[in-house]
Amino acid sequence: MDAVRIRKYDPEEDEEAVREIFTMGMSEQVPSAFMHILKQPPTQMVLMCVFCALLTSSKSFLLPILTVTLLLAGIRQLACHITKKYIDSCLESDLGRIADAYLASKDTCFWVAESDGSVVGMVACVPAQEANGGGGMPGCAQLKRMSVRRSHRHMGVGTALCRTVVAFARERGFPSVVLRTSVLMTDAQLLYRHAGFAETRQIPVPNFLAKVLNFCLIEYRLDVTQQDDHRD
Repeated sequence: MDAVRIRKYDPEEDEEAVREIFTMGMSEQVPSAFMHILKQPPTQMVLMCVFCALLTSSKSFLLPILTVTLLLAGIRQLACHITKKYIDSCLESDLGRIADAYLASKDTCFWVAESDGSVVGMVACVPAQEANGGGGMPGCAQLKRMSVRRSHRHMGVGTALCRTVVAFARERGFPSVVLRTSVLMTDAQLLYRHAGFAETRQIPVPNFLAKVLNFCLIEYRLDVTQQDDHRD
């Protein structure tokens, strides 16, 4: 693999690649979302109650097993629906107008990682008060939209993108970089901790279904004035 080159997003060349990387990266979270839903007590209680009720009434294992199997298929479809809805929302909002959202101000930027002539990763930085749900983080820079192609993970691409955001924040005079990631994204959490970020809090998603299923965001922070140069 050639050395990774981090460069500013080009609206004429990179739009399709960025949309593809984001869509594929988020779609990969469906199995994690499915398992997360299955681990929640309300889900387990419903499945157990349905199974026991049908077993008692039908006196047969076949009907309750088939019913629970259908319910599991429905739960996976729910995970797919939630993920697709989020992807569509992002592609219609900031990722549908990257130049306006991230390149119109000196304090915002969007980068892509290029390897072997192909775009393999992306990341953005904005002032936290301008980011969605940025309350409680005034005066900080926020790392957003980090994603790396599966084929190029664990090769230092994500770390290089993090360093780019941290350097940008330091140059612009921000004291800290903050970010929020889903509780489902365990690989991303490991990457951020490796890059020097520390978890500060967990934030419930303000949505009834998300509350029932215990979905939350994890906030990380890195003090750029004291950050050491982390190595891969």
